[in-house]
Amino acid sequence: MHGSPQLTPDLLLHAYAEGLFPMAERRDDPTLFWVSPELRGVIPLDGFHVSQRLARTVRQDKFAVTFDTCFADVMRACAAPAPGRKESWINDEILRLYTALHAAGHAHSVECWAEGKLVGGLYGVSLAGAFFGESMFSRARDASKVALVHLVAQLKRGGFVLLDTQFLTSHLASFGAVEIPRAAYLARLNAALNHQGYWLASSGSATGFSVSGASGETGLTGLAGPMVTTSPGATALQVITQTS
Repeated sequence: MHGSPQLTPDLLLHAYAEGLFPMAERRDDPTLFWVSPELRGVIPLDGFHVSQRLARTVRQDKFAVTFDTCFADVMRACAAPAPGRKESWINDEILRLYTALHAAGHAHSVECWAEGKLVGGLYGVSLAGAFFGESMFSRARDASKVALVHLVAQLKRGGFVLLDTQFLTSHLASFGAVEIPRAAYLARLNAALNHQGYWLASSGSATGFSVSGASGETGLTGLAGPMVTTSPGATALQVITQTS
């Protein structure tokens, strides 16, 4: 995109609707390039897998989980050097664009805290019934995994039908992520764009869901069966195990 007009959040959303997303070669490179993988990673929301060990960690609420409380900090943490990841595709232009998307309500973050410190999280873009996971980070064992569990619960609760992971990694495969050809992905994307999803999480604690003005639902009503839980983690797991 060198020499092209500066990208805007609206242009970025149009690109996502076409199956494209931007990246930088490295964090100090000011230019971006468009990516449309031949094989696309997706997590089937009804096939999301949580190991027994991770489920125990989620139920224990080892981390305080919040939504949309420090979006830019999550992005910076995702871009920071980490063991096994010295470089990053998140540059200043990516940070500018996605924080603008967040301000417009089209990008969201999930944060995990321990003793008041941000120790893990993730961020991504929402568009109609699709959520595009961008990046995650972890400074404590299982922190990013717990954030992903809470994200999937939010997406299922909000009626999303596509969770795009862009690429498949062994880490994501352990949750049920698969690769699909570009043509199959674009068909799923088109269906998701014709299906409205709602980001129901209010900014702050994961202890509850906000009211959806479009659906008229409050809290966790609408789920099959009674919702009897004692913690945010247990609530998230119960949402995930509900069938559509």
